Amino acid sequence: MGEVYRLAELKDAQRLQDITYRAYAMIRELGLHWPAATADVALIEDNIATNECYVLEVDNTVQATITLSKGEEIKALTELPFVKWFAVNPDARGKGYGGKLLDWVEENIILGKLGASAVTLATAQKHPWLVSMYERRGYEKFVELDPRNGDGIMVLMRKKLADPTTSI
Repeated sequence: MGEVYRLAELKDAQRLQDITYRAYAMIRELGLHWPAATADVALIEDNIATNECYVLEVDNTVQATITLSKGEEIKALTELPFVKWFAVNPDARGKGYGGKLLDWVEENIILGKLGASAVTLATAQKHPWLVSMYERRGYEKFVELDPRNGDGIMVLMRKKLADPTTSI
């Protein structure tokens, strides 16, 4: 099986929109106001163009995606890199593609390319399994806030990566 990790291209937008929309079904059911949950192809194209959107391609088909933000979403709280828009093809659940992509971005991009000692992400406290999933992956809560948009408490989480001066 051929696995390729790469930056998304505009030609991937339709596939990423399909994966993200289906993967974020529970987000919509919970009534969370996350742009990725209702993103159209134009918003996906904008995400690809303005951020670093990475994909895991398996046998020439994109199966997972995650974005390293270039925006200011959490700059008031931390200067650490912020990842968002993490989605895995629901048809490929249980194959580990999401974990592989997240590991690759943490190790090769956040630690390797940026030299950052930690990474951050945000999720909703009311989601039934996201907080615990990220905790199992080594993330810890460091800020809880209420954006007062109906989403309830949002949890900012951070994961300490290896010391960038230490060889891995």
